[in-house]
Amino acid sequence: MTIETKYWPAELSRAGIEEAAAAIAAGGVVAFPTETVYGLGGDARSTEAVGRIFAAKGRPSDNPLIVHLARGASVAGLAKEVGAVEAALMEAFWPGPLTLVLPVREGAVSPLVTAGLDTVAVRVPAHELARELIERAGCPVAAPSANRSGRPSPTRARHVLEDLDGRIDGVLDGGATGVGLESTVVRVVDGTIYILRPGGVTREKLREAVGGLAVVAEETKEGDRRTGAADAGVRIGAGAPGSLSIGANAARLTGTEANAVRPAGTEANAAYPVGTEAPRSPGVKYTHYAPRGEMLLVNGEGDPLREAVRKLASQAADAGRRVAVLSCSEHAAGYTADAVFDCGPRGEPEKAAQTLYAALRECDEKGVDYIVAEGYSEDGIGAALMNRLRKAAGGREIFVP
Repeated sequence: MTIETKYWPAELSRAGIEEAAAAIAAGGVVAFPTETVYGLGGDARSTEAVGRIFAAKGRPSDNPLIVHLARGASVAGLAKEVGAVEAALMEAFWPGPLTLVLPVREGAVSPLVTAGLDTVAVRVPAHELARELIERAGCPVAAPSANRSGRPSPTRARHVLEDLDGRIDGVLDGGATGVGLESTVVRVVDGTIYILRPGGVTREKLREAVGGLAVVAEETKEGDRRTGAADAGVRIGAGAPGSLSIGANAARLTGTEANAVRPAGTEANAAYPVGTEAPRSPGVKYTHYAPRGEMLLVNGEGDPLREAVRKLASQAADAGRRVAVLSCSEHAAGYTADAVFDCGPRGEPEKAAQTLYAALRECDEKGVDYIVAEGYSEDGIGAALMNRLRKAAGGREIFVP
């Protein structure tokens, strides 16, 4: 069923807050800006409203939602308990792009929000419009990203309308988002902080914030990504010396998606409850952030990286593909393709994080069906950036020596 989607423009966003808040309070679903990406919000207590969120997005029902609050003190109404480590993290990062997975208070939210689990994911967004909207709606707001499930997350109001116009009650335009990637999701178990989804709050910042109060678990390895380019349908050195060619269909690298779903080791117990496949964090189990075209992630440095990307783009074009390249500023001028996206300096991955989803959506607008993307260092926010790039590429990834 198609419904009228109200649009509240950026210049009138504060005036639109009243209408948007009233819509949420009445059981509607409204898209709104946060500092990370645009969220699709509804009353977290209402199973009907939360069901509308899932229906609008086409989201699997075993994928939990994050509940957004106007202030940290409100967490007491959702969580049975908040430990000393979680309290320290709240003090350090709220408002901000950090989500805490906490034991849920019975009856506090619809069971659809938690996917039937005994935990709830909660955060306080840093965006002023978001907090004011939640405050005026008078309820905790469940809000995944405001896009069709699996598509690149929206960082502008027009991205929301591209996916959800006619499916939701309204869009509150607050301009472009800041971080550009979803929040970091963490769970604390026995004094250890497990990162269930990397995001705007980095591992390094978490360590600094907790000091000796807790330890931050080392990142779970998503399988052996250096499984050889042949597994990705890409041949390096096949034919003439130094040549690089693309297989007919780049298959998923072994060990990326499957192991990202249920990581090995203790982290798996933090992310997944025993005896069920439901994740405790969104953005873990299913393919996300994907453009319509096929995408390949290329990791390396300097001349070998540039040469590999050039050859891959050239061969794809020769095969009749419409090609785009996602590149750092230092390399962009050296690439030839139907579209080349300058994602900022190589040493500033936060710039690439801010522009990634918009670039992927523009690839769709341009009819691109093959994307070659440069990889980045996984230090700092680079860990979150590479997480999203891998998911957008569906596990198709090579390493250039």
